[in-house]
Amino acid sequence: MKKLMAANWKMYKLRGEAAATASDLAQRLAGKLPADREVLVIPPFTSLFAVAEALDGQPGFSLGAQNFYPSGQGAFTGEIAPEMLLEAGCRFALAGHSERRHILGEDDGLVGRKVAFGLTAGLSMILCVGEKIEERQAGQVEAVLERQLTAGLAGVPASVTSVELAIAYEPVWAIGTGLTAGPEEVAEAHALVRRFLTDRFGQTGASIRILYGGSVKPGNAGQIMGIDNVDGVLVGGASLESESFSAIVTA
Repeated sequence: MKKLMAANWKMYKLRGEAAATASDLAQRLAGKLPADREVLVIPPFTSLFAVAEALDGQPGFSLGAQNFYPSGQGAFTGEIAPEMLLEAGCRFALAGHSERRHILGEDDGLVGRKVAFGLTAGLSMILCVGEKIEERQAGQVEAVLERQLTAGLAGVPASVTSVELAIAYEPVWAIGTGLTAGPEEVAEAHALVRRFLTDRFGQTGASIRILYGGSVKPGNAGQIMGIDNVDGVLVGGASLESESFSAIVTA
């Protein structure tokens, strides 16, 4: 399974800028993308079609969505359905990102519904988990991760494959703060996630990718990628510029 290098552009970039950034990223990585890595670009909804067009035919690239509502088309004002994302060219979608949990109030139950529904709809899902700083200081990392994983994967069938599911460990206190979990902290958290996955899914759980997210930069990406059970990264701010993200991808 290839390492998954994901760029989460959050609520940044108008359509033209998004297309230009995606095109420049593809050009920078043309012929230089390591054989063991794939790139996932996750732009705002308004730029999905433009980024899909910019990446069309580029080997090793996929398109993803930041969010969706766990339902088919219906009376859900302001939301978007998985089938709409698939039509736009999305292969992946996120669920449970800390900003959705802690700013927009999504609880564990809703996150779990999104993961299960997204898989049923045909999307590959990335479930985001991670603790707040006060939870880490209180020694609750294992309890928090187990709670989020239990709820987030509650509706996922035992037959799920490692192509369909990935986990992103993002300590909330390291997202957009400039702080990065140390190698021992990352290794410990990823080992906890791995044990949960193997207990839940058996042999498949050993191959489900676990990404790290939280102030990943070109300067620390190589070290992070060398940690046990780190199978890729989910990058926010440093993915907004093609120069910095291409350096992360090849680190």
